[in-house]
Formats: sequence, C-alpha cells, structure tokens
Amino acid sequence: MTTTEPVVGRLGGDFLAQAFRRRHHVFPGEAQDVSGLLSWDALNEILASQRLETPRLRLAVGGTALDQGAYTTTVNSRRGVRWQRLNTGELNRRLVEGATLVVDAIDEMHAPIRRLAAALEEKFHTSVQANVYASWRPESGFRTYWDDHDTIIVQLDGAKHWRLFGPTRPAPLHRDTELPEEPTGEPIDKFVLSAGDVLYVPRGHWHDVAAVPGQHSLHLTFGLGVATGVDLVTFLADDLRGMALFREDLPILSGPQEQEAYLDLFRKQLIAELERPDLLLRFAAHADGTEPARTGLSLPFVDGVPADAALTMRLLTPRALLHESEEDRVQFEAGGQSWTFAAAAWGVLEALSDGEAWSLGELAHLSGLKVDVVADLASELVGQGVAQVLPG
Repeated sequence: MTTTEPVVGRLGGDFLAQAFRRRHHVFPGEAQDVSGLLSWDALNEILASQRLETPRLRLAVGGTALDQGAYTTTVNSRRGVRWQRLNTGELNRRLVEGATLVVDAIDEMHAPIRRLAAALEEKFHTSVQANVYASWRPESGFRTYWDDHDTIIVQLDGAKHWRLFGPTRPAPLHRDTELPEEPTGEPIDKFVLSAGDVLYVPRGHWHDVAAVPGQHSLHLTFGLGVATGVDLVTFLADDLRGMALFREDLPILSGPQEQEAYLDLFRKQLIAELERPDLLLRFAAHADGTEPARTGLSLPFVDGVPADAALTMRLLTPRALLHESEEDRVQFEAGGQSWTFAAAAWGVLEALSDGEAWSLGELAHLSGLKVDVVADLASELVGQGVAQVLPG
C-alpha cells in the first residue's frame, strides 16, 4: 500500500455524491495508516536544514502570528546575506507557552506529502497545497476562522479537538464583495480527531481547533483550489480575444443607435459562446493543461537523458492532457506547454499521465519503442521542466 492510498482511497463513493462541496465528513482511521507521511524526526530535519522565514514558517497564538524575532536570531553570512535562524531555545519556550507551529507548503519539502498532494490534484482536478500544524497546549493558535478553499485534514499524531459552525455566507471568496459574518450560537458539530483520522471541511465553514489537554498534536491540512463561475467568465473572456468583435474599441463616443447596434451584436455572440455545450469541458481541459508543474530536478541530466533502461521517469504535473492530433500525431499538454509527438509515443505518454514513476526500460516495453527513443522524449520533457528523471 502506498502512502497515498489510506487517504485518497477514502475520498470516493458516497463521499463524492453526498458530502463533497456540501458538508463536512470525518473518516476514522488508524495511526499506522498515515505513519509514512510525516514523522516528528522528519519535521525536525526540515526545520533544522531549511531556511524557513515568515510567513512560510510561523508561530501563531490566538489568531496572531508572533514576530519572528521572538524565536529566531538574525545571522549575517560571510557574503553579507542576512537571514533568520531558528533559536531552538526560544522556539521551544513559545511552543510550551501555547503557540502553534505552522509550516506552509510542506509538500514542496517532503516527498511523501508531495506524492499525496499530487494524488489529490489528480483526483479532484485542482491545485493542492499542504501545510503542517503542530501544537502542545489546548489553547487555539487561531481564532474561529474560515477558509476560502476546501480542506482535507490528516491527523498524524496526538489528537485535536474541533468545533464546526458551518458557513455564514454561501461560497465565500478570498477576493469578494463582502466578508462572511462571524457565527453565533452553538457549533453544528464537535469531535476529536485522533491519529489516522481524516476530515473534510468545505470552504466557508467556520471552525476552531485546539490540542486535547495533555497531548501534543501534529496534523496536515491539504487546501484544494476552487473553480468558480468567476473563473469560468475569466476563461471565456480570454478565449473571446480570438473574435474580432471583442477586440474592437467600444463605441463610447458614438450615438445611441450605433451603441444599441453594437450591444445587440455583442449580446448575440456572447450568448452563442455561453450556449456551447462544451464550455465546461474546455474550461476543465484548459485548467488541467496549464496547471504549473511541481519543482523536480533531474541532475546531472541537464544536457540530455542517456539511453539507460534503469533510469526512472515521472511527470511533475498530475493533470497532463493527451489526445490524438492530425496526421498520425499525438498532442501532449502539461504545465502550460504543448508538444506534438509521433503517434508511437502514445504508450509512453499514456503511462506517464497516470502519475506513476516508470523506468525507461518499462516505457520502452510498453510502447514498443527503443530505449534511446524514449530517452530522447524524456530529454525534451525534462528540459522543459515537466518531467523528472532519476537513477533507478
């Protein structure tokens, strides 16, 4: 079983039909189910080896981020670069006093979390970022708050007490016309997440969280990006640049008749585009094909991938698009880029699109191509930053 299956495997079936985007849901689990995602030792190594500064790394108390000077020391390198190094004594003291430790985008620093984030991206066709939260005291590091994205919470160690209040504004956005009002009254649900449990919370649902007294807590939060009607309108507006009418100057200084004629034609063409039955499919394909690739290096293979069957290759974007093109060709889109390959490359690209890692030898066997041909294809994708090749 991979480290992604215990989480992703729960997020299907009745959950998608009845809870997703609608209501919160708790998936009970066991600590061993998620033990491979992030250990305390791994978190210690990340904190000791990375130069993490605010807001990437922060301590929160009662909804306010502590000034980083309270737990870091300013260091001047020999090259004159100033940076903030963790003062472990002060860090420990702040955590004992009740601060919550937060590291944003930890999926960029730890491979097991990165793999789970990528699996969630593939499942939900949206961008995903993972943050980690660690706390030792029952005081909440944050006030009651809401998120502008759906979240999937994975409790890794210890336990956390949750109170959920539900939304006070339908589908709130980060950039919105007004903010949701704070909730009043009793929460709609109260529960404790223990190690191995997974929680889904839709965007806009107010909640507050605190460690269970006498226990430390370590949990991951995976934020799922949302695609709204505003995003669809933005996509359509960009697409309409291909039509001359929408590129022309507006007849602001013209007479009423000219303006009325222009608006009539504008309205008809806009409605015609909105009535196209493939509009949502085109939007979804555009979002998948332009989602930025994750960072992944292939050193030392910067000047080409050798024809070594043991080398392992994988895509850095879990939402690549592959479809047939004209003249016995296939089109491949990933990370905002597009390639046209010979039809014989289909087997290689189809295997890679599943998000798994494959050796060049396996890809050659699947496609019937020679290893040197697969290596050439790998060189192109690695060179453009959408694939990674590592020694086998």
